[in-house]
Amino acid sequence: MWQNIVKIGKKLVEQGLVESQFGNISIRSDDKMLITKSGVPLEELNENSIVEVGIDEPSDLDRIASSETIVHRNIYKYTSALAIIHAHPMFAVIESMLLEKTIIPINIEGEHFLHEIPVIKGASGTCELAEFTAHALADHKGAIVFGHGTFTIGKTLEEAYFVTALIEQSCKMKYYFDLAKR
Repeated sequence: MWQNIVKIGKKLVEQGLVESQFGNISIRSDDKMLITKSGVPLEELNENSIVEVGIDEPSDLDRIASSETIVHRNIYKYTSALAIIHAHPMFAVIESMLLEKTIIPINIEGEHFLHEIPVIKGASGTCELAEFTAHALADHKGAIVFGHGTFTIGKTLEEAYFVTALIEQSCKMKYYFDLAKR
């Protein structure tokens, strides 16, 4: 399973959906999750860059796990997600700051697969953000944290990656479309 996290980490960086050390990835395994460690560049992930922590309760390993572990934990508790990606796609972040509300994709793919993209607020790594994110992802495959980045879910990491890329594509198209209308 860790090999898949490594593959997706490199892909996120290559596609410009994260900047190296920012962002995190996890996979659920029964009542535990494999999650990237804090501060490890996603393009340099290996078996030692990933830690296993419980979903139901914090552990001593939380101190070396991603700073967003609390958010991942809450998403797994309250959704059917088996994989989570937290990325920082530039156009998604920009659109969250411009609109500060739900984003409605204008492209056919975004409209079909996403319908709408909720924008939520909360400070990084907090209980508040964990609660708001899990609530948004109960009915959506992805959400954008205002001014921060996306959280996407899936049955697989590939599905969560697809949603991340589609949110960015949808936000990029909306940004340029709205700019052209001025």
